[in-house]
Amino acid sequence: MDLTSADPISPMLAKAIDTVPEQDSVPGGLSYEPKWDGFRGIVYFDGDSVEIGSRGSKSLTRYFPELTEAFARLLPAPCVLDGEIVVRTGEPGHERLDWDALSQRVHPAASRIRKLSEETPAMFVAFDLLAQGDDTLLHIPFAERRARLEQLATHFDHPVYLSQTTTDIERARQWLVEFEGAGLDGVVAKRLTAPYSPGKRLMLKIKHHRTAEVVILGYRVHASGRGVGSLLLGLYDKEGTLQSVGGASAFSDVRRLELIEELAPLVVRDAAGDTVRGKGERSRFSSGKDTSFVQLHPSTVVEVRYDQMEGARFRHTVQVHRWRPDRDARSCTFDQLQLPIAYDLRRVLV
Repeated sequence: MDLTSADPISPMLAKAIDTVPEQDSVPGGLSYEPKWDGFRGIVYFDGDSVEIGSRGSKSLTRYFPELTEAFARLLPAPCVLDGEIVVRTGEPGHERLDWDALSQRVHPAASRIRKLSEETPAMFVAFDLLAQGDDTLLHIPFAERRARLEQLATHFDHPVYLSQTTTDIERARQWLVEFEGAGLDGVVAKRLTAPYSPGKRLMLKIKHHRTAEVVILGYRVHASGRGVGSLLLGLYDKEGTLQSVGGASAFSDVRRLELIEELAPLVVRDAAGDTVRGKGERSRFSSGKDTSFVQLHPSTVVEVRYDQMEGARFRHTVQVHRWRPDRDARSCTFDQLQLPIAYDLRRVLV
């Protein structure tokens, strides 16, 4: 087997599109599958030991001991799998993917990892087979790789699963709506005739796109030291308290400088006329970063595009759609957000 963790492969990626593509949009047709919201993982099993590589080719092995044990026990022969590491939580009948629980697994302390592996164990959902035995499968069409993966999956058992697929576009559209309630975040379309292309965005992903009107709470200066790097956003809860819900970024160099000028009248200043700075939330991912921000009077409304919520915050960084000078900041409440209909994750894991 030529593919090894010593020379890790860069996973094949997906390009975002707005709608589920028709079967005849590409020669040879498409396979649709759920888009899992977790950590991408490339699993290397040499018949004895297991290594798990991340999307960026960093090792995830030490963070998921329950998975390495399961792969060694369930896989019948050397192979390389592509898939997603996820964590599910909730009462039976109301289970869903839990990003927060998954992200907590990346921890420096082995004792903490072991404890979490028992309290919130991870699962692996396989969706491609890159090598099997002595055969490297990158060059063969996805339809053939999938067929070999399905045969291999007859050996799978919890916590290793096979991702569903369909060639029925109506079913894929139904998945896009229903599976969000189980914590998934879209649908992926793959060309049935395509080889595996490491690092290339040749798959297609369809995610949920929504808009919300939010209040600008402040901004962080760009890493270059010039202009606005990101906007901090808020919504009013039922008690009338303004809650931080995430941020918006990805501004051009020109726009970053323009925003400094546009937001200057909103900057909160103390009695001496100095800029008031807030302290941003810290996590293990930002422990070494300056998370402070320039506070703004909460009076400006902007409409943003987002895909989904994680609790009371936007799951990912959002994009500014347009400014809304016609809207009153107090009208920006959580009530406007579209919530997915609950869907039991066990109905996705078949």
